[in-house]
Amino acid sequence: MEEVKVTGKFDVVILGGSAGSLQVLMKMLPLLNAPLSFAFVIILHRKNTEDKTLEQLIDLKSTTNVKEVEDKVLLTPGSIYIAPSDYHLLFEKENYLSLDASEKVNYSRPSIDVSFESAAEIYKSKVLGILLSGANTDGTKGMQSIKELGGTIIVQDPETAETPFMPINAIKFANPDYILTVEEIITFLNEI
Repeated sequence: MEEVKVTGKFDVVILGGSAGSLQVLMKMLPLLNAPLSFAFVIILHRKNTEDKTLEQLIDLKSTTNVKEVEDKVLLTPGSIYIAPSDYHLLFEKENYLSLDASEKVNYSRPSIDVSFESAAEIYKSKVLGILLSGANTDGTKGMQSIKELGGTIIVQDPETAETPFMPINAIKFANPDYILTVEEIITFLNEI
């Protein structure tokens, strides 16, 4: 078990994942201490549909307020935001989120890389990026950006990931601050 020492305060925690990450989220959300001291933004690869089942499921499992993301929504601490399907989620100055329908990145929209890079540019050392299970390379470049601009990055331990390719790639190329099990990620978030 890796020793977890939380240093600093984060304004934004941004979590990205793909295949196998929904199960991790369903385990994490009920165990997070409310109220959260940070805004929690979730970027999951998902089908292009108007279906709001994911948002409803996360709202049901969470002890925290889940807000629907629309263009130019204000990001507030203590709330959870979920990137809608078929849009890239971007961070803007003065704590606003915006939506972008430009081309897919890594075959995905929302793209984890796009959102992580955007968060890094705005929040610098005040952003914590977490990358979970997944089957492609999305997230690695975004993790590199977060790290380069002074933020902190956590990768799910590939041995605990249903689909370990995404965490393995991030470990290889992004030099994460922590490689943690799901339980250790929950502990880390509860100590912020």
